[in-house]
Amino acid sequence: MSKAKGKAKQVKGKIKESAGSAMDDKGMQAEGSAERMSGKAEEMTAKASDKTKRATGKS
Repeated sequence: MSKAKGKAKQVKGKIKESAGSAMDDKGMQAEGSAERMSGKAEEMTAKASDKTKRATGKS
């Protein structure tokens, strides 16, 4: 995964979460929240991987 994909997933989740809130759809809100958190985890994993690669000098 890449940082960009993780960030995109966060944005998509936030939009879905907001739409669910506007439509009073708790399921959609929960789905959006889960997607946003998943995107955050992907972004953090990619950042950690990048830091590890830089620290070890591997590409």
